[in-house]
Amino acid sequence: MEIQTVLSIFLGLGLAASSGFRVFLPLFAMSLASHFNIIPLNESWVWIGGLPAMITLGIAMFSEILAYYIPFVDNALDLIATPLAAVAGTVVMASTIIHLDPMFTWGLAIIAGGGTATVMQGMTSVTRLASSVKTGGFGNSVVTTAETGTAITLSSLAIFLPVLALIAVVIIFVIGFWLYRKFRK
Repeated sequence: MEIQTVLSIFLGLGLAASSGFRVFLPLFAMSLASHFNIIPLNESWVWIGGLPAMITLGIAMFSEILAYYIPFVDNALDLIATPLAAVAGTVVMASTIIHLDPMFTWGLAIIAGGGTATVMQGMTSVTRLASSVKTGGFGNSVVTTAETGTAITLSSLAIFLPVLALIAVVIIFVIGFWLYRKFRK
C-alpha cells in the first residue's frame, strides 16, 4: 500500500472523528479543501468540491453550529446527530480514500469511518446530557464551544497533518475510555 493511500485513510479517520462533534463541519472543510485542490477525493466524490455542494454544506454547518447554542434544542439535535454522524463519517471516509478497491474502501468507510463518528458522537451526547443535568442547561454553551473547537481542530489536522489527526483521535479515545471507567465506578 502506497503512502498516499495510507495518508488518505488517516485523513478520512480524522474527518470521521470530527463528524462525531459536528456533522456538517468536516464535510464543509473537506469540500473547501477539495475545491482548492488541497486534498484529492475519490473520483466518485469529486462533486463535493463543487460550488453548489460547498454552499449547501456551508449553510448546513452554520445552521448546525448556531442550533447547538439554543438550550434544549441542543439535546434534541443529539438524537438526530447520532445517525447523521455515522453517515457523515462513512461519507468522509469513503470520499477521501484513494487507490483502493471499492469493496475494501466501503468496508473501511462503514466500519472505521462510521464507527469512529458514532463513538465520538456518543461521547459528546453523554457530555451534553451530564452538563444539562448538572447545570440545568446553562453550561451547554461551554460544551458546544468545546465541541465546535474540537471539530475545527480535528478537521484542520486531518486535512493538513493527517498523521497528527490520527494521533489526536487515539488520544481522544483513550481519554474517553479512561473517563468512562472512572465515572462508571
